[in-house]
Amino acid sequence: MRGAVTAALVLAGACLTTQAAAQQAPLKDVTFLLAAPPGELAFAPFMLAQSKGYYTKAGLRVRWVAVHGGVDAGKQLAAGNGDLGDALGDTAIILRANGVNVKGVALLGGHPLHQLMTRVDRKVDSPADLKGKTLSVMSYEDTSYFAALGILGSANLTKADVDIQAGGPGVWKEVAAGKSDGIVGTPEWGADIEAAGVKVSYRPTDQFTPGMGQAIIASDKMIASDPATVRKFVQATLHAMNDIQADPDQASKDYVAAVPSYQGKLPFVTNVLTYYAKNVFPSRLRPGEFDPAIVAKVQDVYVDQKIVRVKQPVGSLYTNAFIQ
Repeated sequence: MRGAVTAALVLAGACLTTQAAAQQAPLKDVTFLLAAPPGELAFAPFMLAQSKGYYTKAGLRVRWVAVHGGVDAGKQLAAGNGDLGDALGDTAIILRANGVNVKGVALLGGHPLHQLMTRVDRKVDSPADLKGKTLSVMSYEDTSYFAALGILGSANLTKADVDIQAGGPGVWKEVAAGKSDGIVGTPEWGADIEAAGVKVSYRPTDQFTPGMGQAIIASDKMIASDPATVRKFVQATLHAMNDIQADPDQASKDYVAAVPSYQGKLPFVTNVLTYYAKNVFPSRLRPGEFDPAIVAKVQDVYVDQKIVRVKQPVGSLYTNAFIQ
């Protein structure tokens, strides 16, 4: 009996020693390229994973670097100027068609990030009603513009039928001021417009054209050389995304506590994260999973709209290897 107790104590001590060693192991530095400044609410899964210690628990120390959009993030990753990055699930379609070898490694939601948001007083009940109106996007190189083209195409309209204006990061202000009838962009832009006193109608863009949500992307080289780091980052981020979906009220409180620029703006943050939890993150697939059928349909739209000329093998645009 005494021998059994001694053995158990030795085993327990060994476990504690192993745990202590793991805790003392140096964190691996990861450079993550954000498509915009980190204060954007679309990045809440990343910021919450950071503030709640999910990356640290995975053995990672993340450095955030803002670049000029998801396409730029992908180009920088392929050039070796970062480890992982943020873009839309669509972005690899554009990049690989131009010889930039990156792909999606996790999809943050089963529905598109971009929404069609129109002023209620402009009576836009369907894409056909956009004819002759003004529609705002971030830029003509941004995926919001490409989504707008797909929306118009669903009503047999082209960019010649609508005045599409690129307004940069503060583009929502054009809608709030009445200079534009609507916008294709992230849910928080709609919330910004509403905060300015204008009623907005929200429609997920996949009601009209295939689309995808935000994605974590990586270069082929990174995926081949350090798959363990890719997996750790992906799973920590999906943990935070699932937290938001399960309890957007609590996630909003956690976010406001973690991001100083949103102090005193809890109702606004709750409104936006609740929208994400109900309309962007839900998926009929596993969290983080790409649907090859949707990827193929989105690529078809890009070819039809002449955004890219040649289709890439669908399987080269993403991988679901890291979500579990």
